[in-house]
Amino acid sequence: QKALLDKVIEKAASIKAGTAAGQMGPVIDSQSMTKILSYIEQSEKDGAKILLDGRVWMKEMEGNKGNFIGPTVILHSNKTDKAMCEEIFGPVLSVYNVSTWQEAIEIENSNPFGNAAAVYTSNGGHAEWFMARVRASMLGVNIGIPVPREPFSFGGLYGTRSKYGDMDITGDGAIEFFTNRIKITSKWPKPTVPEYVMGVQEGAVVMNGGTDHANFAGRM
Repeated sequence: QKALLDKVIEKAASIKAGTAAGQMGPVIDSQSMTKILSYIEQSEKDGAKILLDGRVWMKEMEGNKGNFIGPTVILHSNKTDKAMCEEIFGPVLSVYNVSTWQEAIEIENSNPFGNAAAVYTSNGGHAEWFMARVRASMLGVNIGIPVPREPFSFGGLYGTRSKYGDMDITGDGAIEFFTNRIKITSKWPKPTVPEYVMGVQEGAVVMNGGTDHANFAGRM
C-alpha cells in the first residue's frame, strides 16, 4: 500500500500548473477555490495528514489569471471526515486505510450517494467480490471513472442522492425523455378496389406468384 501511495504522490507532484498541453489549469472560479480550500483546512483540523499540498500553487501562480490549486493528497485517520463523505469537485484525493474488505464496503455503502464506485486489482475473484457488494449504479474494475458507453446510461442509483427523477441523462433513458412514442390504432373497412377483389378471387396470389402469407390482402 505504501509503495502505491508513494507512486500516486510522485505522479501527482509532477503535474505542472498552466494552460498548455499536459498542464493542469485553474478551477472555475473563486467560490470553487474557497470551497476546495475549506475541505483541505478542515481535514487538517480533524487530524488528517496532508501528504501533497496543492496550496503551494497559490503562491507559485500568484499574479497569473485564474484560481490555481494543485493536486492534493490527504491521508485521513477518521472515515467520517468531511472530505471523505462529500464530493469536493477539485484536485483532492482522500486516502483512508481500512482493516478489512468489509470495512471498505461499509464505508462506501453508508454514504448517501450512489453514483459510482471502482476497485483496482489483478485478481478477477477479488473484483467480483466487491462488484457484488458495492452500492452504486456505475461500477469500475481498474477504471477510475466508470462512465459507460452508449447505449448504457450515466446516472446514479435509485434511493440515493445521486438519482433524481425517473430517467438517466444519457442512453435509452434520454431517448425516452426527449422523444414521444406515437401509437397508431387503426381499423380498416373491407376495400372494394379492383386490385383487392382480384387478389381475393385468385386466392391471395401475390405478384411474384407466391402465397400471401403476410396477409397483405387483409383477409381473416
